[in-house]
Amino acid sequence: MWKILILLFGLSVLLPYTNVAYSEEFPRNQAMPVVKVVYGTLDSIRDVSRTELERDRSNGWRTFGGALLGGVIGHQFGDGHGRDVTTVLGAIIGAGVGSQQGQQQHTRVVHLQELLIKQNDGEQVMVIQQPAANMPLRRGDEVRVVYFDTGVRVDKAM
Repeated sequence: MWKILILLFGLSVLLPYTNVAYSEEFPRNQAMPVVKVVYGTLDSIRDVSRTELERDRSNGWRTFGGALLGGVIGHQFGDGHGRDVTTVLGAIIGAGVGSQQGQQQHTRVVHLQELLIKQNDGEQVMVIQQPAANMPLRRGDEVRVVYFDTGVRVDKAM
């Protein structure tokens, strides 16, 4: 029973990592201090995408789990000092296997919109942001450009 539990734990540590959902840079459900608001007209809109490379963040746990599992398996063989040697070798090999298993990378495609806006103050600005599903933007729309300390967001003018 012990061996089965240890084997199941080891496999759960070594299974591939699944990514969590991507959150917006500027969430629309969070209050942030506004620096300024400028109104304007949307001159052009273009859909763009960005591919991001994500590294697996659980590499340390996989190495530890591999070492633990390898040490337990290695401990099953040999007698006396031989058992100590097989335990250490099993831990080293298990850590190596767990570390290699953790070197996975995942790509994620982020869909964005490139917005060229002619502001009422005469300036033209370009903003790249994630599209809002509940507020589609079209060329010619009156928009407001909201500036924050950490960035900018464009919404339809109400």
